[in-house]
Amino acid sequence: MAPSTTSSTDRFAKIPPKTADLADTWAFLNPGVDHIMSNLEAGLTFANYTNLYTATYNYCTSTKMVGIGNSKSDGSSNRTGANLVGSDLYHKLTEYFTIHFVSMKQTAGTLQDEELLRYYASEWHRYTTGANYLNRLFTYLNRYWVKRERDEGKKEIYPVYTLSLAQWKAQFFLFIQTDKQKLASGVLRLIERQRNGEMIDQGLVKKVVLSFVSLGLDNTDLNKECLEVYKEHFEAPFIQATEQYYNKESEAFLAENTVSDYLKKAEERLREEEDRVERYLHTKTRKELIQKCEEVLIRQHAELMQDSFQKLLDFDQDEDLQRMYALLSRIPDGLDPLRKRFEIHVKQAGLSAISKLVGEGTAVDVDPKIYVDALLEVHQKNSETVTRSFRGEAGFAASLDKACREFVNRNAATGSSSTKSPELIAKHADMLLRKNNKMAEEGDLESALNRVMVLFKYLEDKDVFQTFYTTKLSKRLIHGVSASDESEASMISKLKEACGFEYTNKLQRMFTDMSLSKDLTDSFKERMTQNHDDMDITFTVMVLGTNFWPLNPPTHGFTIPVEIMPTYERFTKYYQSKHSGRKLTWLWNYSKNELRTNYLNQKYILMTSAYQMAVLVQYNRNDTLSLDELVAATAISKDILSQVLALLVKAKILINEEKDQYDLNPSFKSKKIRVNLNQPIKAEVKAESSDVLKAVDEDRKYVIQATIVRIMKARKTMKNQALIQEVISQISQRFAPKIPDIKKAVETLLEKEYMERVDGQKDTFAYVA
Repeated sequence: MAPSTTSSTDRFAKIPPKTADLADTWAFLNPGVDHIMSNLEAGLTFANYTNLYTATYNYCTSTKMVGIGNSKSDGSSNRTGANLVGSDLYHKLTEYFTIHFVSMKQTAGTLQDEELLRYYASEWHRYTTGANYLNRLFTYLNRYWVKRERDEGKKEIYPVYTLSLAQWKAQFFLFIQTDKQKLASGVLRLIERQRNGEMIDQGLVKKVVLSFVSLGLDNTDLNKECLEVYKEHFEAPFIQATEQYYNKESEAFLAENTVSDYLKKAEERLREEEDRVERYLHTKTRKELIQKCEEVLIRQHAELMQDSFQKLLDFDQDEDLQRMYALLSRIPDGLDPLRKRFEIHVKQAGLSAISKLVGEGTAVDVDPKIYVDALLEVHQKNSETVTRSFRGEAGFAASLDKACREFVNRNAATGSSSTKSPELIAKHADMLLRKNNKMAEEGDLESALNRVMVLFKYLEDKDVFQTFYTTKLSKRLIHGVSASDESEASMISKLKEACGFEYTNKLQRMFTDMSLSKDLTDSFKERMTQNHDDMDITFTVMVLGTNFWPLNPPTHGFTIPVEIMPTYERFTKYYQSKHSGRKLTWLWNYSKNELRTNYLNQKYILMTSAYQMAVLVQYNRNDTLSLDELVAATAISKDILSQVLALLVKAKILINEEKDQYDLNPSFKSKKIRVNLNQPIKAEVKAESSDVLKAVDEDRKYVIQATIVRIMKARKTMKNQALIQEVISQISQRFAPKIPDIKKAVETLLEKEYMERVDGQKDTFAYVA
């Protein structure tokens, strides 16, 4: 800060000569020093400031200082003159400060509270402004004598500005504080008034508080911030007052208000304290202040908040949930009880939703779409709660996942079966991916498949889903009812991303077979066109790899009708010529046909299964046939054939007026030209689930055995318990293996000599290379 150039009446005597002693020099300096420290606002001309500076300079650089650093003949330094000059001037300044504070202490002793603070802040501003001028006035004293004294270890000697602060602290600050801590108490009362809603002079509080900071001195390093005075005389009582205030307020508030109201109050108070630090406290107070507020406002009432958590969940009070989360996340372990209660809440919601769905029925009665929608509704609602109210926090996300895993796998619809949920979800996916699905038509199919994957993530028996899905996919491909190849590929991609290449390998090979079959059919048709003129049958074949398709040949015989025999024989011969040594197994139970009627006035096209076709072509040579005659003609088992005939009778193609006697209906009529007779029969539907579960059990045996071999090959030797735990760990992503099944697999591998028991070591196995 430059000296004022404002003119003023000269108040100072003529500058003393360079040879002036201490008495003359101080006699000249004293009025100027007093003017700077007491009346600087009246102005100080540049000439007067220069004269003061020159007098100080002349005294500090007089001949008395020349001896600095000269040595005596005995080697010791002659510093007496220099010491005397610096020391005397330094002590004169110290004496001045002592006198300067006398009137200030008298005035301060008569003041209280805000009046005292205003007086203190005003004098502090005047004093520190003057001290800055004074420090520059005594530059040479600081530069030489003070520096040397401090370098020699005299840390109680300070530069002039620091000396002025030390004097303020010792003679004025501590004088006020000793009297019932009047200064700090006045600040605390102002802060309490602000907490009570009153407007206060925050600038005044800031000036006083910052003076506490400035008065801290680190004697070893004057440039280092020292908060000793601030912490002892302000921060400690401030933190204590804060604790007392909020203890009293929170107890009183909760006695008359709800927890929801308290959440808002606590949130508001914490925000105010953060703001208080920004406005007039030292930043290092923040940590201790906020910790104390969190202790009083949150931790001491955490149990009460946690007890009301369930009510907030039940009534979807999102804003209150957000506040509770934000508050309890501030304290150690504050969220743990909430996470546990949230997990129980989600689980109960899921179980309740399925219980309402099932009602008095059984798992068999559940519609896959309704089942999946019910599960997804619970998941989506609570997932939104995690995102919106708990900021997507990992602990709550984990609680959601754990709860969903429970109710998705075990609920009223599944009963004690661990395979029911994967089956229903796979069936729902099948319905989504069929042509007649409205979502496929409306373009929402992709999002619907994504929702299926949400539930898929929680399935414990993913291998059951895989097997059902593979079975359903095979039917969609064989019957040509997929919504689109793009949608099928998208779903397989999602499954691959979730479970890896091996999980979807068979699914992708099925599409490869379909492509190869199309090429094979086209090639066969071209050959037949060239070599046979009597081909009046449109024929399409699918040659599907046994290892990749979950298709089983019929368990009964089937006599190939003479109408299709030539085509059958020609294709068999053609295929063998292209692939010598391969065996063709004809799956008549999956085949379908189209027959054209010639016996009615109206020509109809009948869409049939192979079994229905085999029955109907018998009527090319007969008008009526008995059940036994049809069994003999087709070789289809009586149980299956009875159901086939029942469908044909229901469609009124055949008439069954006498027991076990079936006549062709000469008066058949239909509103449609293309009549679909190919409906699934109960025996096939029932067998599908049974076959899938048998396949799953069989696959699991091999998966467990293969996993054990892989582990033993890597480890060489392992104890039984460790081996079981490792197998569970590796397989659990695909299904939950049962310990008896693992033990059985171990015994099988011991018999096959893949591994052996280690002699002399209990329950320890070794790999046999």
